[in-house]
Amino acid sequence: MSELLFFGICFLALALMLCFRIFIGPTVADRANAADCVDALTDMALILFALYTGRGIFLDIALVAAVLGFVGTTIIGRYLEGKL
Repeated sequence: MSELLFFGICFLALALMLCFRIFIGPTVADRANAADCVDALTDMALILFALYTGRGIFLDIALVAAVLGFVGTTIIGRYLEGKL
């Protein structure tokens, strides 16, 4: 239990720093990169929550969120390159 609380506090601190980068980031690429990192943190938090509760549905949600995050980051990257 204490390990999950420690990781939860670390994830929250990292997410707050990344939210600062999303809102203040000097370029659009910095904001997109920070949003992708927040997506990865969300996926890891869902996996830890699945371990804590013992329910596998959260693993499925984390998998779908990871795929959607990858697709979103790819689309943003192509748009920034001017190929979309």
